Formats: sequence, structure tokens, C-alpha cells
Amino acid sequence: MFPLRDNVPSIRRPYVTIMIIVLNFLIFTYQFILPDRANVRFVYTYGFLPARLSEELLSGDFSLWTLLPVLSGMFLHGSWLHLLSNMWFMWLFADNVEDRLGHFRFLLFYILSGAAAMALHYVLHPGSAVPAVGASGAIAGVMGAYYVLFPRARITTLVIIVFIPVFINIPAVLYLVGWFVMQVYSGTINALAGGIGDGIAWWAHIGGFLGGIGLLKLFYTPRYYRPVKYDYDWYVSRRYPY
Repeated sequence: MFPLRDNVPSIRRPYVTIMIIVLNFLIFTYQFILPDRANVRFVYTYGFLPARLSEELLSGDFSLWTLLPVLSGMFLHGSWLHLLSNMWFMWLFADNVEDRLGHFRFLLFYILSGAAAMALHYVLHPGSAVPAVGASGAIAGVMGAYYVLFPRARITTLVIIVFIPVFINIPAVLYLVGWFVMQVYSGTINALAGGIGDGIAWWAHIGGFLGGIGLLKLFYTPRYYRPVKYDYDWYVSRRYPY
């Protein structure tokens, strides 16, 4: 099931969402033009490597600089498909969350959601020598916030049934719960297989989603960010019923 659009309008222009998407494209374009060996070195340097963090913690060489890959890894991707799929989910869900949180709070929320994703990934794979890269953990946090803020929204979803494309409007709460269950299922199967799988950090997605739900309580202030011209919920319920 591939989400195409939702029915919740954005009142403010999502400047931070656009900035993050553009930055991800610029960084991956830089990766793309690097020679293969240089790109691998770049990813291993700036991607989040759990084994490296464990080694530095055990040796006592830990510093705040050690945590830089937690941030930089969110802006690296392994392929164009990886990048495009992440940025599509970002564009679909993040504009509305930024609308509710405000630009600066959304930026902090996004970064901390990504950190929560990397934290759970590290807890479950502290000895992994495979760099964790991609914006999907932070975007999962955005999806967790969307789940809380817009449970009655409708997600127009593309479903392929016997090679026939079918478009279905699915309540956001059902789509996001289904997505989360699939992450837990896939992460559990991967863990039972000894952690040898398709290279997807399933538990980072889970950590990001749960982290986003928890962080929303710290960053969301309904009264302060409610538009002055009209009540947001009244506007949405009248013009965009769902």
C-alpha cells in the first residue's frame, strides 16, 4: 500500500519540511557524484555505526563529537529509491505536523525523533558494524505525531490487486497502525533470523514512531499555535470533513 495524499490542508507554508527535503537531495547528490570507494568512506564516517559508539564508550573516549553521526546519518541515503521513498513520506505527513508545532519546534522535534530512532537501534544492535543511514527514523517520528494529531484524516492509498491499481481512502489511524504493526512484525522476524535481513533498520522505525508520540507532548501547544483568523479544528472539520 503506497500513500498518495491526505485530506488535511496546511495553513502555514512548511518551510522546515522543504528545507529538510532539499538538504537530503543535495547531500545525496554529493554522495552520488563521489567515486564508489569515497562514497563508502563518507557513509562509514558520517553514518551511525553502533559498534564504533560501543567501542568508544568502553574505551572511555566518548565525547559529544562521538554523537555527530546520530545527526548526520539522518541525511544520508543508500540509493535514489531509498531517498525518494523517504522524502515522499516526509512531504505527505510532515507539512501538517509542522503546521501544528511551528517551524522551530518542528525542527527540534524532527531531530530528536531521529535520535530516538537511532537510540533504539543501538540498544538492540550495539555491536553492528553496518552504518545506519536514512531519514526514515525521524520521519517515523513525524508519522507518530500525525497519528496523534490527525487520526480522522483520510489517506488516499494506492493498492495493487492482481496487477490492477485501486485507490482507497483509508483513515489515518488505520493506515499508521497497520504501518507500525508491519514494522514490529518485520523487525521481530529479522531478530529471530539473527539480525541478517534486508538491511532495513526496522527497530529504528519503531523507535522513531514511539519517540514521536512521546515527544509530541513536549512540543505541542495547541493554544499558542492556533491561527488567529480562525479556529484550526473548526476550519478543518467544516471544509475538509473526515
